[in-house]
This record gives sequence, C-alpha cells and structure tokens, in this order.
Amino acid sequence: MNKDTIEGNWKQFKGKVKEQWGKLTDDDLDVIAGKRDQLVGRLQERAGIARDEAEQEVKDWEDRNPDWKWL
Repeated sequence: MNKDTIEGNWKQFKGKVKEQWGKLTDDDLDVIAGKRDQLVGRLQERAGIARDEAEQEVKDWEDRNPDWKWL
C-alpha cells in the first residue's frame, strides 16, 4: 500500500491506529492524516517516549499489519 493509498483510506486506517494507540486523540489523528512521520511524532509526544522508541513501535505495528504499511 503506497502513501497516496494510505492518505486516501485514512478514515478506515484511523480506526486501526486508534485501536493500537488509544492515547492518540481524534485531533491527533486529524493532524497525522496518514503521514507516518506525523504518527511517530504524535506517539512520541503523547506517550512521553523517545523518538527511536516511537519509531520502533510503529515499525513493530507495521510488521504485524502488512496491509497498512507505509512505503
């Protein structure tokens, strides 16, 4: 799935992201809007974790959900 497809299917994708990271608000998800780097940044901020840890969480999630992986 490419970046344009993720951004185009963001409403469906938002539910999956919120299942995984319930600490993200609807406003956070609106800002993220399908952009991986925004997800990592918001996760880092909301969870109070280091950027590399947030990157690893997103990578682990992508590995478990290959249909929702960014390119």
